[in-house]
Amino acid sequence: MGSWYFESVFVVFCFLNLAFLVAAISKDNSWADIAWGLGFVVVACYAHWRSPHPGSGVLMVLTALWGVRLSAYLFLRKLRHPGEDWRYARWRKAWGKWALLRGYFQVFLLQGFFLWLIAVPLWLRPGGEFGHWIQWIGLGIWMLGFFWEAVADWQLARFKADAANKGRIMRSGLWRYSRHPNYFGEILVWWGIYMIALPWGQWIIYLASPIVITWLLARVSGVPLLESRYRDNPEYRDYVNQTPALIPFPGKTRHSKNNDK
Repeated sequence: MGSWYFESVFVVFCFLNLAFLVAAISKDNSWADIAWGLGFVVVACYAHWRSPHPGSGVLMVLTALWGVRLSAYLFLRKLRHPGEDWRYARWRKAWGKWALLRGYFQVFLLQGFFLWLIAVPLWLRPGGEFGHWIQWIGLGIWMLGFFWEAVADWQLARFKADAANKGRIMRSGLWRYSRHPNYFGEILVWWGIYMIALPWGQWIIYLASPIVITWLLARVSGVPLLESRYRDNPEYRDYVNQTPALIPFPGKTRHSKNNDK
């Protein structure tokens, strides 16, 4: 574990510093979002190159599909709406003259730490066979999560592309059954990866991966942060009362018109 520990830290550290350099030059910390998915791809590819096995190859392919799709989606969204994301712009204003330093530590290095921790199944003993029954279940969970997240992003992008929906709340498609179906899909992706890695041992350490991503999206940087933007919107409060946050539950929703997020 020792060698892999230091190598994985070094790979993540170098990648996030490169992303920070881009953000510092452009004065736009929202590049951290685009770097998020790609960071996992870098770790998975390095782990497979370092110690190629059927299992590490499967994880590399699955991580690349998920990470590249997510980063491409966010990059295209950035092209359509240039400028710093509202979250980072708010922090930059609050941090004042310390914006560069605090952005480095509180955005990029902190993100790097969580990225490294969530990626533990990719780099800790990143190899083994593939074919155990529980790995096939994990692959099925990964596929469901990937589909759920991709479809939710696509539906929201189409909705926002329609000028008639400006300022309205998205309440159709997968967004009718949970307020954050994209986050739900991402959580499933990492629980699937955890199950694929289970037969290789270290299952207790691997458990940090899905638990941390679930905690981050449900309690820290996902649902709470995004919904703080809409806390004074009565229409969104109605959406909250009618629709669960993450886990889809059709029985709780009531038929309603589209509105945007």
